Amino acid sequence: MILQAEHITKAYGENQVLQDVSVTLQEGELVCLLGVSGVGKTTLFNILSGLTLPDSGKVLLEGNDITGKTGYLSYMQQKDLLLPHKTVLDNVALPLVLNGVKKKKAREQAAGYFPQFGLAGTEKKYPVQLSGGMRQRAALLRTYMCGDKVALLDEPFSALDTLTRTGMQEWYLKVMEEIKLSTLFITHDIDEAILLSDRIYIMSGNPAAISAELVIEEPKPRSGEFLLSDTFMEYKRRIKNVLR
Repeated sequence: MILQAEHITKAYGENQVLQDVSVTLQEGELVCLLGVSGVGKTTLFNILSGLTLPDSGKVLLEGNDITGKTGYLSYMQQKDLLLPHKTVLDNVALPLVLNGVKKKKAREQAAGYFPQFGLAGTEKKYPVQLSGGMRQRAALLRTYMCGDKVALLDEPFSALDTLTRTGMQEWYLKVMEEIKLSTLFITHDIDEAILLSDRIYIMSGNPAAISAELVIEEPKPRSGEFLLSDTFMEYKRRIKNVLR
């Protein structure tokens, strides 16, 4: 087990957001956190990343308690948040610089991943010069520079058009396997969750709790034909029944 969140609860004043939420992530897995907008998924991610303290419960990385500690998990929020005045290379290298690596060495280390992330040739460009898909690749690489074991991704492809999104999903699964990255992924898109995940946690209720866990047994990568199959539709029916 690489990541565990155990019995997480969180309230903001009178508003109870999370109630006894427990999730796990195995090494090499992509696990999706699925639920309607506003249910509390991002609050849970903020707790996992150490940005927010839970009222109770704890977060373990490889058995070590990291509750309330930042810098252990890489976290990519919905927007790419690339700095417009920095080159793509300096954007990607920024986490290393903030961790005390000399700028020249940080650039060299980050540049070594550009071909693998499909970013070769963009090092000296600025974010405004990149397409939406390329910006997301740069943001994902910067996220990987923050921590190379577990990535928390909060709807990273939701702003992309359908064709770009499909390509990015396929690309991410390939790169994730190559760099041995474990991923916890937020979405409210049922199709995306079924297509990408090894397991799906469904969050629902007020306060939010884990209402179901679903294992997707079909091997990855899953083709477009899988989206039209009876098996896919059965997964989708089961998820919709829980969300109701």
